[in-house]
Amino acid sequence: MSAPFAELRHRLLSLWNLQTPVLRGSILMCLSTLAFSVMHVSVRSVSAELDPFQIAFFRNLFGLAFLIPLLLGNGWAQMRTTRLGLHALRGLVNIAAMLMFFTAVATTPLAKVTALSFTAPIFAACLSVLVLGERFRLHRWLAILFGFAGMLIILRPGLAIVEPGALLVLGSAALWSTAMIMIKILSRTDSSIAIVAWMGIFLCLFSIGPALMVWQPPSPGAWLWLVFIGFSGSIAQVSLSQALKETDPTAILPLDFLKLIWTALLAAWLFGEIPDIYTWIGAGVIFTSGLYIARRERRSARQANA
Repeated sequence: MSAPFAELRHRLLSLWNLQTPVLRGSILMCLSTLAFSVMHVSVRSVSAELDPFQIAFFRNLFGLAFLIPLLLGNGWAQMRTTRLGLHALRGLVNIAAMLMFFTAVATTPLAKVTALSFTAPIFAACLSVLVLGERFRLHRWLAILFGFAGMLIILRPGLAIVEPGALLVLGSAALWSTAMIMIKILSRTDSSIAIVAWMGIFLCLFSIGPALMVWQPPSPGAWLWLVFIGFSGSIAQVSLSQALKETDPTAILPLDFLKLIWTALLAAWLFGEIPDIYTWIGAGVIFTSGLYIARRERRSARQANA
């Protein structure tokens, strides 16, 4: 029985390898955005029964379980590191961001959550100057101001009630951007396998405590949701990582906007949530700002290496 499956796998891999790197990266990026959206919808669904802190623990636990075959296939030697403390600090920052984000997903319109999450690269651009000492560039700061203008379009402070969940998303985005800076530092010495593996381990460790404070036994239906959240989250992360390896990130970053489209469609179908025009306009402004920053930084890096 294994021979037909092996032959099918060989043919599919051959067909895959015949495609251009940009097409392969685009397909994987689309898969990643869909998986992220499905995970967010799943978190919202199970949050009616379980606290977001407990959901975050199981997302990390099952996510790590799905990554174990990848770790075994690449060898445990890939996990060697001389920066365990920085890995731990990154895990602490990540779990704080995840707890804030999952709480927002449970209480705030999903399209708005996704739109505001696009601010993470903008926060990262600010931190790159302050923490990594990257050059001050006028175009970067103009793009950052443009991105924050998009945030104000969505929130409309003074004209509409600013939901606590929206502020949690922004806090989460700021923390995610801090984690991005840590990844840049870790990538100078550690393998990508080590970075992913240690993140999974520390996320599990740091999420146990908050989960125990609100613990209640999940129902059989909730267990299915929790496993699915871990699976879809792992698919999203692995697909994104592989997509960025296949081709120039700036070639596929525009597809990240699909997250908002998938999420809006799923939220409208399952929860009856229809995003207002301000969410779409603000998301477009924020996303354009982040994309511009990414393209300019990529161009600057190429010129520096030329």
